[in-house]
Amino acid sequence: MQQPIISVARLTKTYASGFQALKPIDLDVRRGEIFALLGPNGAGKTTLISIICGIVNPSGGTVAVNGHDIIRDYRAARALIGLVPQELTTDAFETVWATVSFSRGLFGKPANPDHITKVLKDLSLWDKKDQKIMTLSGGMKRRVLIAKALSHEPEILFLDEPTAGVDVELRADMWRLVRTMRENGVTIILTTHYIQEAEEMADRIGVINKGELILVEEKSELMRKLGKKQLRLQLHAKLDAVPAALSAFNLTLGSNGSELVYTYDTQAERTGITRLLAAVAEAGLRFRDIETTQSSLEDIFVGLVRQQP
Repeated sequence: MQQPIISVARLTKTYASGFQALKPIDLDVRRGEIFALLGPNGAGKTTLISIICGIVNPSGGTVAVNGHDIIRDYRAARALIGLVPQELTTDAFETVWATVSFSRGLFGKPANPDHITKVLKDLSLWDKKDQKIMTLSGGMKRRVLIAKALSHEPEILFLDEPTAGVDVELRADMWRLVRTMRENGVTIILTTHYIQEAEEMADRIGVINKGELILVEEKSELMRKLGKKQLRLQLHAKLDAVPAALSAFNLTLGSNGSELVYTYDTQAERTGITRLLAAVAEAGLRFRDIETTQSSLEDIFVGLVRQQP
């Protein structure tokens, strides 16, 4: 098993006010994957990323980036990371070319105009290279932030809410670029509260809420769980309990006893619905209506977050 490129162990953060932004977090990010961190606003996504990137100090625990401890070996760890922050902050009076080239120099990398040229072309910024940043639109400024993050050829790219308030064209460009980078071996970690984004892009998904990592799962596995559907039988008469004759089906009672809910896997060879309906009839139960519902990633996410104390 390959060593994870990022290893987070028992990481916590409590601010001076006493607010606990992160409860002990353990997380390994695999080399070359796209890992999406999902969570509502204020859940701790940006705090977690900021600690890994060395911007915020942890209160406890450890983080290693490709084996380098982020505190003891800060420079080596940070040199491997590119960060695209949420906020648009760039040097307004500099040109695009100067800003991106300067970013590379900050990491002690020798000048490499060919690399900067390629990054600007990949991000559709080439024709803007001599423009001052203050003259650019919000979407173009966002592209400059990505170019700065890629200027020193990082092995890991963090995208913090990358498409919040971004136009459709930039979003499509950004995902194209992310996929290309991943093909070139770059590990990508993105935070988002756009569930479709995680569903489309990620290999694995982590869900964070109230500073706690409540789930880390392969996307395909998560989607398989989401592939569960519910069949709801609306009954003529209310029940106090699920009849013993139907115990094999793991049914639950809904709507104050007037509904039987059956959960089944849409990807299984047999759903068991035919057997269930026959058993319901045998038990002498009559129903007036039947409906099916399927949960989306959004439902699962909302459900997970709601279950948390």
